[in-house]
Formats: sequence, C-alpha cells, structure tokens
Amino acid sequence: MEKIQILQLGGQDWNELYTLPENVVLHHIEACEKTAGQSYDLVFLDRTPLDGEIMPLYRLTKAYTLFVTQQVILERGAAWLYKSRKGRRIEESDIQNFLLHETANYFPIPYGEKFGFSNLAISQNFSGSIRWNGNHSVCLQGDFGRELGQIAYWRNNIPVFSGQCIDLWLEYSKSPELSISLSVTQFVKGSVSEVQQTWEFTEKELDQVVQLDNRMEEGPIFVSLRACGQGELQITALHDRYSRRGHGYFLPGGERYVSSEREELFCYFDPGDMKPPLNIYFSGYKTREGFEGYNMMRNMGCPFLLVAEARLEGGSFYMGWGEYEQMIGDAVRKYMAELDFGPEQVIFSGLSMGTFGALYYGCDIRPHAMILGKPLASIGNVAANEKWFRPGGFPTSLDVLQYVCGDTDAEAVERLNEKFWSKFDAADWSRSKMIVSYMIEDDYDEAGYTALLSHLKSNGAQLYGKGMHGRHNDSTSAIVSWFLNQYSRVLAEDFGRREIK
Repeated sequence: MEKIQILQLGGQDWNELYTLPENVVLHHIEACEKTAGQSYDLVFLDRTPLDGEIMPLYRLTKAYTLFVTQQVILERGAAWLYKSRKGRRIEESDIQNFLLHETANYFPIPYGEKFGFSNLAISQNFSGSIRWNGNHSVCLQGDFGRELGQIAYWRNNIPVFSGQCIDLWLEYSKSPELSISLSVTQFVKGSVSEVQQTWEFTEKELDQVVQLDNRMEEGPIFVSLRACGQGELQITALHDRYSRRGHGYFLPGGERYVSSEREELFCYFDPGDMKPPLNIYFSGYKTREGFEGYNMMRNMGCPFLLVAEARLEGGSFYMGWGEYEQMIGDAVRKYMAELDFGPEQVIFSGLSMGTFGALYYGCDIRPHAMILGKPLASIGNVAANEKWFRPGGFPTSLDVLQYVCGDTDAEAVERLNEKFWSKFDAADWSRSKMIVSYMIEDDYDEAGYTALLSHLKSNGAQLYGKGMHGRHNDSTSAIVSWFLNQYSRVLAEDFGRREIK
C-alpha cells in the first residue's frame, strides 16, 4: 500500500520528537512559500502561519486533514484556513498516539465494492423456494431450521491485509420471525483450510456497518449468512470497503446516509474558499464504489459537494421511494445552509447517470446552472432500448426499471419516464441555464437532448447544446473536455472566477 504523506509546519522537526509507523513519511518545513505540486494526506501546523503562507497551505491541504496544535493562534488568515479545511485542534499529549494509531486511517487511495452477485450461492441445506430478481436480489422463502445455520455464502474470497480494517454492510430484508447472523472466516494466506481468525456478527450488530480489524497477518476472508426460523429472506448485496475507522467513508470526511430499507447514500462536502458557487456533482454509473470527480471539482477552487450511491450493479440513477429521495434533497440543502448560499449560487452537474441525478434534484432546487454531459432523462426508454436497440449494452437499466416500477413491461417504461418528466414540467426554470453536451446517435436515451428542449417551457430559461457524433459511450474524452470548458466559462462569466487550468 502507498505510504501516507504528512506535512508538518513548525520550528521543531517531529521526526526527531516522535516515533513514526513504517508506512508514514513526515515532511518537515519551517516555512511554506510554494506548493511544488505535492499532495499530502495530513497537514499539521505547529505554529501560526504567516499571511503569505495561507494560500500555499490552502492548496496543499485537503478538507478534514488539517490539525493544529495549541501553538497556532486562529485569527484572520489562519482562522479562514482552519474553517475552509475543516481543521481540528490536537493536544500535544495526543500527537504521538495519533501518529502511531490514527494516521493509518488517512490512506490516499480509497476502495469499495460489492461481493459479486453472481458469486452468491444458496446452501444445499435450504429446501424452500428460491427466486432470483435479476441482478438486484434473491428471495428465499420457507423453513430455515430451528438453529442458526448457513443459508448463503459468497464464492471467491477477498484479501484483507495485515493492519487493515474493512467495513462490511449487508443489504437485506426479512420476515420478523426470522433471525440471521453474518459469519466471516479468515484463512492463512495461501491456504484453503488453515483458519487464522473468525468473526460472528449478530442481527443487532448488522444494524450498523460492521468492521473487520485485522491485527494478524494478511489472508483471504470467506463470508456466509446464517439464518433460522420461518418466513422470507431477501438478500440484496454485501458491500466491502477500506475502512477509515470513523474518519469518513471513502474520503476523510465522507458522510454516509442510510434509509430504513438499508439503502445508502454518500456525500462529500469541501467548503473550498467558501465563496459562490457551490458546485454539486453526481457520480456516474460505476461498479467500483466511492466518489467520482474529486480532483476535477477540487481543482476549481469552489465549494463542492460530491454525491454517490452504491445500489444495484453500479447505481440506480438516484431514484427511490420518498425517504431515499428526501435524504438527497435534505443533504443538498444542508450544505447550502452551511455556506448560506441560495439557489442562484449553486451549480448542479453530472455525466451520464449523474445527469439524471442533477436534473431530477435540480427540479427541487432550481439552481443557477446545470452542466450536463450525455444527459439521460427518460430512463424507461433507456431500459426499453436494451431489447432491440442496444442488446446486452446496459442490462442494469432493466434492473432499474424492475426495481423502481416493479415490472419491465411497456406500462412500466412509461411510468418510469413520467416519474421524471412530471417533476421536470412542474418546475420553474425561468432563472436557470442548462448547458448540455450530448451524443447525436445516443443508444441509451436517443432523444435526451431534444426532449429537454421541448419540455423546457419556462420564460427566461436558457439551454445551450453541443452535439457530437457517436453512441452513448463514444467520444467520452470530448464530452468531458467540453464539460470542463463550460464549467470554466460559467465560473468566469457568472461568478468572476479564474478559468480552470
């Protein structure tokens, strides 16, 4: 794993004062005058920075990774830096313990995934009914026995390194009469029989994310689900992620929201320079879990919010039932309130699946601008195109249709389309501008841009379009380039910011 890079500003070099773990490199500087393109995972200030050091430190420091000692006086520029980087105080007596035990949670490269749904197997001991719901879930119904016993397991074990902590989250639903537990076995590396350690998580513990904190040697883990009683059990997904042990999800400071149906939403907020606009970016479809667009949005210098989800194979277009959609709207308003920004100081954006999230929740906020690449609006049509127009190209669209509408017939297609357009048509877009790059021969939502054009009827609304030849997944680099150019233009013309470089 990559070493953790720490920057320490102050007179005394902490390399001489404290013991550091092997995977930590501490760079001591007495003054900070330039950034030199270096990226740091943690920054410690052991003296009050001078006025000329504030901006170099701001550029070097990621949000939620700044710590200041009692030597730092938080006034003027130092107070602004502390607030914009979400800084925290650290007592001198806590520094050694933090360096030895907490730095490991600020690793540079996050990772998350689902256990492969095709690797989910049902125990031969179960004699009840089994129903597979596409790639969404499997439903088991019947008698699970009197005592907890293996009912399902996941093939293809995953590695857990020495000193690493893994978060596990099980998506499921069940009848009240059923009881479950999650059993994890870690084998010695290179062995298929020698057990190194085991974990057993009760149903009550599974109400929260559970952790595998590996204090032993590296070795693969095998996970099985145990159950007893009678009734119905639906197994949706088992997620595994590199854990930061409470310091954030995926990124330091990353937040996790979960509905009563165990559906997750992730948000990462960076206050930037705390000046308008707030740039909100919805992640696109991806099987690797986590946030998308971090470096891109951070490079703009503005406050930004990343929104991501991890349902179905690579996302469910941020759609759900009332509670889930309410979580997203509440999260956006929460960060707008923290900055004291109004809708006219907000930009929604996204690429592909992310465009739907931007458009759908933009209907509630009606931001100053929406910057979209490869827009997808009629998701029912995206699913319908899988049969004739795009066979095997995006089968997850059928899971989305089944998941949201409960069916895959023509009526369900229309209901899914209407879910978006009824909301879009009811919104007042008179103070918003939409900036869209689209594929002319798009095989996902072939009428995505023209439909936006025909439905955008509010007086004063603006729509800019740039068409490029190709199917949905062609010319992605050109779409992204235009997307960034338009972001740069809006920031410069509408908010007086420098162009993005």
